[in-house]
Amino acid sequence: MQVYSCIRLFIRHEKKSNPLSEKEFKTIFDQWFNPLRAYLIYRSGDEELATDIAQETMLIAWQKNIYTQPKFIPAMLYKIAGDLFVSYYRKQQSATKYQLTLASDNHSLTPEEVINYQETNAKYEKILAQLPEGQRTVYLMSRLEALHYKEIAIRLGIGVKAVEKRMSNALSTLRQKLINE
Repeated sequence: MQVYSCIRLFIRHEKKSNPLSEKEFKTIFDQWFNPLRAYLIYRSGDEELATDIAQETMLIAWQKNIYTQPKFIPAMLYKIAGDLFVSYYRKQQSATKYQLTLASDNHSLTPEEVINYQETNAKYEKILAQLPEGQRTVYLMSRLEALHYKEIAIRLGIGVKAVEKRMSNALSTLRQKLINE
């Protein structure tokens, strides 16, 4: 396997302070690499990314010497892989936001686009003001305060299902009236 050979080269250059032999590492690698990769493919949908993160997970596990307690190996490997995936995802989001700000800075709106935006925003505000108080409150708490349904339910003293229903009704009303008006 080509991935293992890359790791083996890295291991040879590492200090010999790791008590795990190369043969033991290969056994663990062979046992856990494909399940880690499958888990990462499930999360990301990208086989190359999954392979890269699984390989990096094995390298980190070697460097951190997590093999001292064999019963924790799977949990540690999955934790490292999950953390690496989240880190990668956050970096991608940050890069995307930066690219969008660059694109929006270079693109000035035409007068027609500005007018369309202002009209749509006025419609939105009018429809939002017409929503029943419960729906409007749930919608604004979700959108402006970025609260989860459970947090909204606790604050309002209602059930999560009631929050879901109010949010669903609010979104449906907004969608219908924005399209029809």
